[in-house]
Formats: sequence, C-alpha cells, structure tokens
Amino acid sequence: MARAAGEAGGSAVRAAGATGGSAARAAGEERALTSVAAGDRFEGEEPRDLPRLWHVTLSVSGEEAPLKEVRRALEQLAHDHPFLLTSRYANDHAEIRYWEEARDLHDAAAVALRLWGEHRQTAGLPPWEIVGLEVIDRQTYHQRIAEGYGPPPATPVGAHPF
Repeated sequence: MARAAGEAGGSAVRAAGATGGSAARAAGEERALTSVAAGDRFEGEEPRDLPRLWHVTLSVSGEEAPLKEVRRALEQLAHDHPFLLTSRYANDHAEIRYWEEARDLHDAAAVALRLWGEHRQTAGLPPWEIVGLEVIDRQTYHQRIAEGYGPPPATPVGAHPF
C-alpha cells in the first residue's frame, strides 16, 4: 500500500512510470496513487462505466433530541452540502434524500454510509446511527414515480417534520 510523504518511514509516493503502466519496480518502490475525476473516461470504457445519478434515501435514528436542534442540524447539513434535496425528522429519527453522482451503486452507497458520521460534528447532528439505506438509479426512481409508488417527489426542498 502506498504511503504519503511524511508518514511513518518517511517514504514518498513514487511515480510508476510515464505511461502509468505496471513497469517493474525496484524492491520497496511504491506505486503512485491516482484519482479519476467524475466524467473522465478511459480508453475502451463503455458508457455504462461513466458516472450516473443515484437517488439515495438515508434513514437514521437514536435517542431523543430537541426538535429545534435536529432541524437546525439538518438545515446546516443542507447548507454545507446543497445536493441534499429534502429531509424529514422527528425527535428520534430522520430521513435524508438526495441525488449522488457515482460510477455504480457500490460507490454511491459508500458515500451515503459516510455522510452522517463525517458531518456529525460540523453540522451538529445528533449521535444517531444509520438504520436504513436505499440507493436506486435514476431510471428506477422515475419509473416508481410514474407508476404511483415509491417515495413521493422530493418537494418542497428543505427540512420538514414527519
């Protein structure tokens, strides 16, 4: 596993070669870490491998908290992350709905599962646990709406009591 400069051992990440291929590395030499921006495309990639939209519903619950604090925290989360469409809340549970751009369901779910914990302190969210997660693709979301079942359209936007 590559280590960033300054970590234990003082080893810096070394480039794997100009072509980015898997050229032989000297013993102990580490491979460069790379990232791919949303929308970037590799040679031979099929359109299905490109990022697409996923509708996420995240449910959390825990011990009771004052309603005003829950609402303020959810509004702060929405302010920090304007991708949040809507949230519903009570004093012991909440539901957050939003669209996530990701290559596949696995990536969208991974981001969703980190959302509450990563922003708990910055938004002042209650110490609740995730108790439910639904991630569906855009086509499935619109099909459910057209057939009259599934979550109602996420309007109005904002934080609302159950």
